[in-house]
Amino acid sequence: MTEGQKTRLVAWSREVRSVHDRLRKALHLTRGALASGEAAEPASRDLLLFCHGFCAALTGHHEGEDRELFPAIAAAHPELRDTLRYLQQDHSMIAHLLAGLQAAVDRAASPAELDRHIEGIAAIMESHFRYEERQLLAVLDTLALDADPHHVLGPL
Repeated sequence: MTEGQKTRLVAWSREVRSVHDRLRKALHLTRGALASGEAAEPASRDLLLFCHGFCAALTGHHEGEDRELFPAIAAAHPELRDTLRYLQQDHSMIAHLLAGLQAAVDRAASPAELDRHIEGIAAIMESHFRYEERQLLAVLDTLALDADPHHVLGPL
Protein backbone atom coordinates (compact mmCIF):
# COMPACT_ATOMS: atom_id res chain seq x y z
CA MET A 1 0.00 0.00 0.00
CA THR A 2 1.42 3.39 -0.99
CA GLU A 3 1.43 6.33 1.42
CA GLY A 4 -1.22 8.06 -0.74
CA GLN A 5 -3.53 5.04 -0.50
CA LYS A 6 -3.01 4.83 3.25
CA THR A 7 -3.81 8.54 3.64
CA ARG A 8 -7.01 8.11 1.62
CA LEU A 9 -8.07 5.17 3.76
CA VAL A 10 -7.38 6.90 7.06
CA ALA A 11 -9.20 10.01 5.83
CA TRP A 12 -12.64 8.38 6.29
CA SER A 13 -12.31 8.27 10.06
CA ARG A 14 -11.05 11.86 10.09
CA GLU A 15 -13.85 12.95 7.75
CA VAL A 16 -16.52 11.44 10.00
CA ARG A 17 -15.05 13.08 13.11
CA SER A 18 -14.76 16.39 11.28
CA VAL A 19 -18.38 16.29 10.07
CA HIS A 20 -19.61 15.36 13.55
CA ASP A 21 -17.67 18.30 15.00
CA ARG A 22 -19.12 20.71 12.41
CA LEU A 23 -22.64 19.44 13.15
CA ARG A 24 -22.04 19.93 16.88
CA LYS A 25 -20.94 23.53 16.17
CA ALA A 26 -23.99 24.13 13.97
CA LEU A 27 -26.25 22.91 16.77
CA HIS A 28 -24.38 25.14 19.22
CA LEU A 29 -24.99 28.17 16.95
CA THR A 30 -28.67 27.28 16.68
CA ARG A 31 -28.95 26.97 20.45
CA GLY A 32 -27.08 30.25 20.83
CA ALA A 33 -29.52 32.06 18.53
CA LEU A 34 -32.39 30.76 20.63
CA ALA A 35 -30.76 31.55 23.99
CA SER A 36 -29.70 35.06 22.99
CA GLY A 37 -33.29 36.18 22.71
CA GLU A 38 -33.09 36.42 18.94
CA ALA A 39 -35.92 33.93 18.95
CA ALA A 40 -38.50 36.19 20.53
CA GLU A 41 -41.89 35.60 19.06
CA PRO A 42 -42.21 35.11 16.23
CA ALA A 43 -39.03 33.18 15.52
CA SER A 44 -36.38 35.47 14.10
CA ARG A 45 -35.03 35.21 10.61
CA ASP A 46 -31.61 34.20 12.04
CA LEU A 47 -33.12 31.36 14.05
CA LEU A 48 -35.05 30.18 11.01
CA LEU A 49 -31.82 30.14 9.00
CA PHE A 50 -29.86 28.37 11.74
CA CYS A 51 -32.59 25.74 12.17
CA HIS A 52 -33.01 25.19 8.45
CA GLY A 53 -29.26 24.95 7.88
CA PHE A 54 -28.68 22.63 10.83
CA CYS A 55 -31.64 20.38 9.92
CA ALA A 56 -30.55 20.19 6.27
CA ALA A 57 -26.93 19.43 7.21
CA LEU A 58 -27.78 16.70 9.73
CA THR A 59 -30.33 15.13 7.38
CA GLY A 60 -27.84 15.18 4.48
CA HIS A 61 -25.20 13.58 6.67
CA HIS A 62 -27.44 10.70 7.72
CA GLU A 63 -28.85 10.16 4.23
CA GLY A 64 -25.31 9.93 2.84
CA GLU A 65 -24.27 7.43 5.50
CA ASP A 66 -27.35 5.29 4.82
CA ARG A 67 -26.92 5.53 1.05
CA GLU A 68 -23.16 4.94 0.69
CA LEU A 69 -21.09 4.59 3.82
CA PHE A 70 -23.07 1.96 5.69
CA PRO A 71 -23.49 -0.36 2.67
CA ALA A 72 -19.73 -0.18 2.07
CA ILE A 73 -19.05 -1.03 5.73
CA ALA A 74 -21.60 -3.88 5.66
CA ALA A 75 -19.96 -5.35 2.56
CA ALA A 76 -16.48 -5.23 4.11
CA HIS A 77 -17.55 -6.09 7.68
CA PRO A 78 -20.75 -8.18 7.74
CA GLU A 79 -20.33 -8.64 11.49
CA LEU A 80 -21.29 -4.96 11.89
CA ARG A 81 -24.71 -5.24 10.22
CA ASP A 82 -26.60 -5.16 13.54
CA THR A 83 -24.65 -2.06 14.57
CA LEU A 84 -25.42 -0.41 11.24
CA ARG A 85 -29.12 -1.26 11.58
CA TYR A 86 -29.13 0.33 15.04
CA LEU A 87 -27.46 3.46 13.65
CA GLN A 88 -30.03 3.64 10.85
CA GLN A 89 -32.81 3.41 13.43
CA ASP A 90 -31.19 6.38 15.18
CA HIS A 91 -31.20 8.23 11.87
CA SER A 92 -34.94 7.63 11.57
CA MET A 93 -35.57 8.83 15.13
CA ILE A 94 -33.45 11.94 14.59
CA ALA A 95 -35.31 12.69 11.34
CA HIS A 96 -38.58 12.53 13.29
CA LEU A 97 -37.19 14.93 15.92
CA LEU A 98 -35.93 17.30 13.21
CA ALA A 99 -39.38 17.31 11.58
CA GLY A 100 -40.85 18.24 14.96
CA LEU A 101 -38.39 21.11 15.33
CA GLN A 102 -39.10 22.33 11.81
CA ALA A 103 -42.85 22.24 12.46
CA ALA A 104 -42.37 24.19 15.70
CA VAL A 105 -40.25 26.81 13.90
CA ASP A 106 -42.81 27.06 11.07
CA ARG A 107 -45.65 27.76 13.50
CA ALA A 108 -43.54 30.25 15.47
CA ALA A 109 -43.53 28.21 18.67
CA SER A 110 -42.37 29.81 21.89
CA PRO A 111 -38.65 29.93 22.68
CA ALA A 112 -39.29 27.45 25.52
CA GLU A 113 -40.86 24.93 23.14
CA LEU A 114 -38.11 25.40 20.58
CA ASP A 115 -35.54 24.88 23.31
CA ARG A 116 -37.19 21.57 24.29
CA HIS A 117 -37.01 20.39 20.68
CA ILE A 118 -33.37 21.39 20.34
CA GLU A 119 -32.46 19.85 23.71
CA GLY A 120 -33.97 16.51 22.65
CA ILE A 121 -32.16 16.56 19.32
CA ALA A 122 -28.89 17.48 21.02
CA ALA A 123 -29.13 14.58 23.48
CA ILE A 124 -29.95 11.95 20.85
CA MET A 125 -27.48 13.35 18.32
CA GLU A 126 -24.58 13.34 20.79
CA SER A 127 -25.36 9.81 21.98
CA HIS A 128 -25.61 8.67 18.35
CA PHE A 129 -22.33 10.33 17.33
CA ARG A 130 -20.42 8.87 20.28
CA TYR A 131 -21.76 5.36 19.64
CA GLU A 132 -21.03 5.62 15.92
CA GLU A 133 -17.49 6.81 16.58
CA ARG A 134 -16.82 4.04 19.13
CA GLN A 135 -18.17 1.36 16.81
CA LEU A 136 -16.93 2.52 13.41
CA LEU A 137 -13.84 4.74 13.52
CA ALA A 138 -11.38 1.83 13.59
CA VAL A 139 -13.22 0.23 10.66
CA LEU A 140 -13.21 3.54 8.78
CA ASP A 141 -9.42 3.69 9.10
CA THR A 142 -9.24 0.73 6.71
CA LEU A 143 -12.36 1.22 4.59
CA ALA A 144 -11.64 1.24 0.86
CA LEU A 145 -14.41 3.48 -0.42
CA ASP A 146 -13.57 5.53 -3.48
CA ALA A 147 -16.12 8.34 -3.21
CA ASP A 148 -16.40 12.06 -2.57
CA PRO A 149 -16.60 12.63 1.22
CA HIS A 150 -19.12 15.47 0.75
CA HIS A 151 -21.42 13.14 -1.15
CA VAL A 152 -21.01 10.35 1.41
CA LEU A 153 -21.10 12.41 4.62
CA GLY A 154 -23.23 15.37 3.70
CA PRO A 155 -22.72 18.94 2.54
CA LEU A 156 -21.41 20.39 5.79
